Amino acid sequence: MTALTVDDRPHVVIVGAGFGGLETAKALGSEDVRVTIIDKRNHHLFQPLLYQVAMAGLAPSEIAIPIRSVLSKHANIEILMGEVVDLDLDRQEIDLEDGERIGFDFLVFAVGAKNFYFGHDEWAEHATGLKSLEDAIEIRRRVLLAFERAEREADPEERRRLLTFAIIGGGPTGVELAGALSELSRHVLARDYHRVDADEVRVVLVEGLDRVLGGFAPELSESAKKQLEELNVELRLGKNVSKIDEDGVEIGDERIETRTVVWGAGVAPVGLARHLDTPLDDRGRVIVEDDCSIPTYPEAFAIGDVARFEAEDGSVLPGVSPVAMQQARYVADLIIRRTPKAARRRFEYLDKGMMATIGRSRAVAQTKRLRMSGPLAWLAWLFIHLWYLVGFKNRIFVLMQWVFSYAAYRRGARLITGQSHRSTKSPRD
Repeated sequence: MTALTVDDRPHVVIVGAGFGGLETAKALGSEDVRVTIIDKRNHHLFQPLLYQVAMAGLAPSEIAIPIRSVLSKHANIEILMGEVVDLDLDRQEIDLEDGERIGFDFLVFAVGAKNFYFGHDEWAEHATGLKSLEDAIEIRRRVLLAFERAEREADPEERRRLLTFAIIGGGPTGVELAGALSELSRHVLARDYHRVDADEVRVVLVEGLDRVLGGFAPELSESAKKQLEELNVELRLGKNVSKIDEDGVEIGDERIETRTVVWGAGVAPVGLARHLDTPLDDRGRVIVEDDCSIPTYPEAFAIGDVARFEAEDGSVLPGVSPVAMQQARYVADLIIRRTPKAARRRFEYLDKGMMATIGRSRAVAQTKRLRMSGPLAWLAWLFIHLWYLVGFKNRIFVLMQWVFSYAAYRRGARLITGQSHRSTKSPRD
């Protein structure tokens, strides 16, 4: 009989395989720790390109890669596909949906975010957000079905509703969706559907602030506004949504009649954060200390979208992938060195800038010293997103697809697949 081997290495459990979770696991790979990474999906998703799946520019497999494939060379890492339903920081245990209980010495909580409707969860039925592959495929499905129905629709009022698309939120997600949807509708789909005139298509972008891309420099916001207008995107700035239903959107005293609404106005951490029994902010984010640890639990960390981290100047770090990845490497270093709480230096975020693409040869980008817009910013956006895309094969496929789309003004993923995971029936169905 072979004696059981007791593994006395510290056990690190990572909940979530997004940018923060995956980067933590990679940093701990082959180190003198035992790592378990848990995610309810079997793949890592490159969310910055998710809008291109929604707009039929890329296939889902081109921006997602199996977690096991990314971490396969690290013998000290175990990957579990499962859903965490409870966490006990005092007992240092995690409960999975299937009843399994897992203990840990260190916890990295990196579960990411979900769509946030500012207290109007009923809007979710009619306004699809964009946080997962399922969301992206659903948006693609709704857009393509709108054109299919418009091709056969004789009623001019209903036809106008079908060919009007409302996007809520003027941040990077909303701007990228609006630009891509306008190009897709006018240059690709209007060519495929012979009874649809490109001039019939309306794309309306609604933003509560008085400018799009509020986190960017004012001159870049203005540049983005002009670039959107060049793409015939209608802007409703300084307008807040008051109602969304199956027939359209209300903003102030204006009503936009539409069958397709896309939500890009807000995100919030997933509800699992409430199980930590620790202070949360008004968005449900874990209020972490300056070493990313959860208060009173120095061996438990929260990073990325689920964490509220205040910089020394009092600003709250944004929920973007560079923040999550830098926090991941910082936390992994603390774990590897077994740094005691009293000796930990403060986490400092190195802001390398922001960028958003608006359409073909249209984008804006900024760093602390540099401002770019137009084709140069667009080329920078292409290079950086290819560089950070996980998997060599995915980089090649995405590059080829972009070259094809740019040269031919075509989109290769115009498929209506599966059934909706939400209610999408038109009142006329």
